[in-house]
Amino acid sequence: MKVIVVLPAYNAEQTLIKTYNEIPLAEVDEILLVDDKSQDSTVKLASELGLTVIQHSSNLGYGANQKTCYNEALKRGADIVVMLHPDFQYDPKLIPAMVEKVKSFDLVLGSRFLTESPVKQGMPKYKYVSNRFLTWLQNKILKQNLSEYHTGYRAYQRQVLERIDYNKFSDDFIFDNQMLVSAIRSKFSIGEIACPTKYEKDSSNINLLRSIKYGLGVIRVTLLHR
Repeated sequence: MKVIVVLPAYNAEQTLIKTYNEIPLAEVDEILLVDDKSQDSTVKLASELGLTVIQHSSNLGYGANQKTCYNEALKRGADIVVMLHPDFQYDPKLIPAMVEKVKSFDLVLGSRFLTESPVKQGMPKYKYVSNRFLTWLQNKILKQNLSEYHTGYRAYQRQVLERIDYNKFSDDFIFDNQMLVSAIRSKFSIGEIACPTKYEKDSSNINLLRSIKYGLGVIRVTLLHR
């Protein structure tokens, strides 16, 4: 069973090495980094680390980055694809647990809300409140009981990526939510594991305005599901 870890990267120079150093290398077959036209030394560092590197010729967006990640992972014969942000926010040491759990599910989420409060770990309060509201709303509409819809730490079985037409989704941050809502619509089984997170100055972050835009997009995507 081939396990590929994909790293959708943009200006990850300050955190890439820390992320890589905590990936249990013996548990994965390949690490693929897709760079969305970073303005720093992300590509150089990734190459020095021996990662498989693909670079976009222009900045296409977070969703577009993931599309390339998944398309390339499937081409390389992945049976399981783990998506990990290289900003060191999610714990790479959980990869073996994610892989083991996804063998019993179609999709596994690393949830920040099955452990100590993310606020205590540094999550901005406005993000905590919006996450809790949106998760409650989506559970009600979609008739689910997930602890979080908005994590960026995910493991997919190959069949999920083959059956969901993700290339038609947004190139922006709403892509993650489109993937999850489509998985629910397709009746894929979804598991969760507790995932403590780190909020450091070098971790990626979207500002309040983009968070509001994201929240409105989440509501739209969820309502269109009905």
